[in-house]
Amino acid sequence: MRLLLLLLVAASAVVRSDASANLGGGVPGKRLKMQYATGPLLKFQICVSGYRRVFEEYMRVISQRYPDIRIEGENYLPQPIYRHIASFLSVFKLVLIGLIIVGKDPFAFFGMQAPSIWQWGQENKVYACMMVFFLSNMIENQCMSTGAFEITLNDVPVWSKLESGHLPSMQQLVQILDNEMKLNVHMDSIPHHRS
Repeated sequence: MRLLLLLLVAASAVVRSDASANLGGGVPGKRLKMQYATGPLLKFQICVSGYRRVFEEYMRVISQRYPDIRIEGENYLPQPIYRHIASFLSVFKLVLIGLIIVGKDPFAFFGMQAPSIWQWGQENKVYACMMVFFLSNMIENQCMSTGAFEITLNDVPVWSKLESGHLPSMQQLVQILDNEMKLNVHMDSIPHHRS
């Protein structure tokens, strides 16, 4: 019994460490945090589907060079209209695949004659379901893709791919962070006078 309990505790620790090692697994709202760092907060908001590996590489280099910086990464969400379109397509895709498999004609409900593509889908159910699935996923991914790679340091923007049109090189990012860190140290050393 004790051995089983120890195995469960160890397994949950591994699962927790694996969950914290990825950038939310594509789930919006989940974040990756480097804990135990007490310095400034460097936040990346990225399009996970496109720049996850770049983020992980930048995070690795920055955490080695600046061990006191806390690093967070999160998914940069698209505009609400695109999120709603993707959600609708996800549900519509499943309903349409269900109708194809069951063989129910939705056009008869509206008093319309079924188009030839529907008849083809009834004759070729596997191909029709695959086509609906892959085309719908392609459109959903396009709606959810932002192309963003936004970087803030203590909530102050330091880089925006949406504005610049390209990712920062590692040298650019290190130079920006060096300048920001020097500025913060300089500002902290200035005595504050109250009037």
